[in-house]
Amino acid sequence: MNLCILGVTGSIGVQTLDVVRKNKDFNILSVTCNTNISKLRAIIMEFTPSYVSIGRIQDVAELEREFPNVKFGYGSKGLVEAATYPSQDAVLVVNALVGSAGLEPTIYAIKAGRNVALANKETLVVGGEIIKPLLEKHNVSLIPIDSEHSAIFQCIEGKDKAVENIIITASGGSFRDKSRDELIGVTVKEALDHPNWDMGAKITIDSATMMNKGFEVIEAHYLFDVDYDHIQTVLHPKSIVHSLVEFNDGSMLAHLGHPDMRVPINFAIHYPNRVPFEAKKLNLVDVGSLEFKELSMERYPLLELAYKAGKKKGLAPCIVNAANEAAVSLFLQDKIEFLEIEAIVIKCLDKFESDVKVTLEKLLETDNIVKQYVLGEHK
Repeated sequence: MNLCILGVTGSIGVQTLDVVRKNKDFNILSVTCNTNISKLRAIIMEFTPSYVSIGRIQDVAELEREFPNVKFGYGSKGLVEAATYPSQDAVLVVNALVGSAGLEPTIYAIKAGRNVALANKETLVVGGEIIKPLLEKHNVSLIPIDSEHSAIFQCIEGKDKAVENIIITASGGSFRDKSRDELIGVTVKEALDHPNWDMGAKITIDSATMMNKGFEVIEAHYLFDVDYDHIQTVLHPKSIVHSLVEFNDGSMLAHLGHPDMRVPINFAIHYPNRVPFEAKKLNLVDVGSLEFKELSMERYPLLELAYKAGKKKGLAPCIVNAANEAAVSLFLQDKIEFLEIEAIVIKCLDKFESDVKVTLEKLLETDNIVKQYVLGEHK
């Protein structure tokens, strides 16, 4: 099996390579990287991909001299070329990109008849309305990598007609024990200190605001065709139960395991087979108890906003995502306060027209307009 890894130098990309090292069934056909060229060089030398796309054109010439047998591309066009790079063998596209950049290459991968292992939740948050028909038209599958959606996928498999409710668990992020008043003046360093998961900067901030959980609700709606009123979220600080599914007979199935993203990655890239992986085994006696608490919409207003945007459909999820991406970027640069992320996203959903027919071109245009507005307001 050939793999294309979009976002190979990021957290999910690196962990995917770790899984691949432990299993010789895969050949790395193509990879993409934004600006971490030093890490990319090491990956090229180890895995010898045929095609590599990078973020900046100015880095291409030097890499071409270093690796004359590799074809290079750059920018958004390069992402699409990587996702559709020709191969006589089957290709699985692992979308480990961050943000809306993952939408376009996913669409072109689907049109090329390739299954996608999806860690980039923004693909469905922004483009779920156009992705779903494409999957059916081209008879391809999205296999979720997110731990929560992988858990739901495994619990539901073969039983989708009997699903009553989906329950998505949330760790609570780096500020789960703080009140809203205590969030005033928190630092980037504090926000990036997640108690359970080792993730990239953007998703760690989204976990702290609970925007990430809101996006997971929208993603679950499209992945599993479940109405928003039947998708619930609960606080589960230990991150042992990754999600649960309630069926129409009153029974529940839950997926448990230590927080290790390599486990759902291993499942996704081998699906429909389940192959061994040397993960830390879960000892229920050591776990002791499993605690669940209600997730307050007052404490986490962006979670409530995600439900609102998802139900509104149209461009609303795209607007929320674009505003959030820009706001998180500003926070990571110390240009705004943590609580301003919420205010910016809420303001943008009210400001921009969302009741518009969804097309890829309109989504990309809206994504750009909203981001430029937010960034322009905070120069």
